Amino acid sequence: MNQAAILKVPAVGYGKSGPGFQGDRRGAAISVALWLFIGVATALFLLFIAAYVMRMDASDWSPLAMPWQLWLSSALLALASVLLQLAARAASVLLLQRARTRLLAAGMCGCAFLIVQWWGWLALQAIHVTTTGNPAGSFFYLLTAMHGLHVAGGLVAWGITAAGARRQDAGRLAWQIRLCARYWHFLLAVWLLLFAVLGWLTPDVVRMVCGVR
Repeated sequence: MNQAAILKVPAVGYGKSGPGFQGDRRGAAISVALWLFIGVATALFLLFIAAYVMRMDASDWSPLAMPWQLWLSSALLALASVLLQLAARAASVLLLQRARTRLLAAGMCGCAFLIVQWWGWLALQAIHVTTTGNPAGSFFYLLTAMHGLHVAGGLVAWGITAAGARRQDAGRLAWQIRLCARYWHFLLAVWLLLFAVLGWLTPDVVRMVCGVR
């Protein structure tokens, strides 16, 4: 192959917008749109957490004991996030079969997360924790359901990526997986915050942090 022919071969970029999409306007627009969605969703969760904190000071508030299933679901969500990051890394160095395998495993962990979350709901309902009566229970179901809907949306995006994984070139596949990984990192961060708030934040802690006696 002569030098002229070599110069005609397109280089695969590995920029911030993803392999094969460096400088691509559509790819950059999708990446920015995802960041905007994450920002809006973060604000929404923070507003609900603020409402949760303010409601804690009421006389009818009774703290909940978190079911052990939530520890398992947390581990599954963390594993899904790690697997997607590893899948994106594998695709970026052209290890496509390894990337597809990790992508599939991440999706299975995401589905398992929702199943275990439902199991945790059933465990609470078995001890008569419902959406009425104790506002702590109402907030628990509201916040976990809202997060679960975001996970379900992430699984839709994962499904689209996984369905086309064998037809995509390495650059586009790595870019798509990287976007999925970014969203799942966000889901993990939100869940860890929710888990900490629901499980360990008490009115006494709130008063201490706010300096109110």
